[in-house]
Amino acid sequence: MLRFAASINLMFNEVPLAERFAAAKKAGFDAVEVQYPYTISIDEMKAAIAKAGVEVLLMNTPQGNAAAGERGLGALPGREADFEAGFQKSLDYAKAAGCKMIHVTAGVAPAGADAAEIDTIFVRNIRAALAASADTGITLLLETLNHRDFPGYHLVKFTHARRIIELVGDERLGFQLDLYHRQANDGDLEQSLRDYIDIARHIQIAGAPARHEPDIGEINYRYLFGIIEELGWDGWIGAEYRPKGDTVAGLGWMKTLLP
Repeated sequence: MLRFAASINLMFNEVPLAERFAAAKKAGFDAVEVQYPYTISIDEMKAAIAKAGVEVLLMNTPQGNAAAGERGLGALPGREADFEAGFQKSLDYAKAAGCKMIHVTAGVAPAGADAAEIDTIFVRNIRAALAASADTGITLLLETLNHRDFPGYHLVKFTHARRIIELVGDERLGFQLDLYHRQANDGDLEQSLRDYIDIARHIQIAGAPARHEPDIGEINYRYLFGIIEELGWDGWIGAEYRPKGDTVAGLGWMKTLLP
């Protein structure tokens, strides 16, 4: 049976972040993703999780200066110290939340930067993060983002993510397989599931092209959910979308799209 988690930085935005854990639980989600919990304190987060009784699956490393267009620090030259500090922050939050996955965001490399050199920086930072989290049991994830929503993002292709994962060669580094981003970049969703499920540790979904509910747009999730079940996926599927209207009112897809 497929299991869905709510991505509460996007969903349940009718209430403040600290209240979204309980809102997700009330709506039927036993687990949540909170990509950026850093606007609330660790103590506030822990209290909200305990009160709601939800499992926290996933967090992201900090973006850096988002207002200036930064979308992560993992692959940025000259920002290694900032990445290290940001990863430690995400690690502190993840350990406090009992969260076992952290998405290491690559970021937007400077214009004209050599891609191979950027890869070298990214790999070095990933290895440092793996070392820093060695005794935690936390898995680090790489995710490809789409070129439309995140222009210039370093990690766009599934083949690129696999290459880095295999180069690092650590069982605690896996793939965050986002079908919305894949649709915007390359499509071919069924085959991408078949080809990359072996390195996937987490799957994410949203409707395309507007990133609303999965039953809105061009992706046939009912069909893809059948493929995911066929492949024997036993992990979580993160609903990482922007509700078109009221979050709870839009949750009908959880029944209508299931195989």
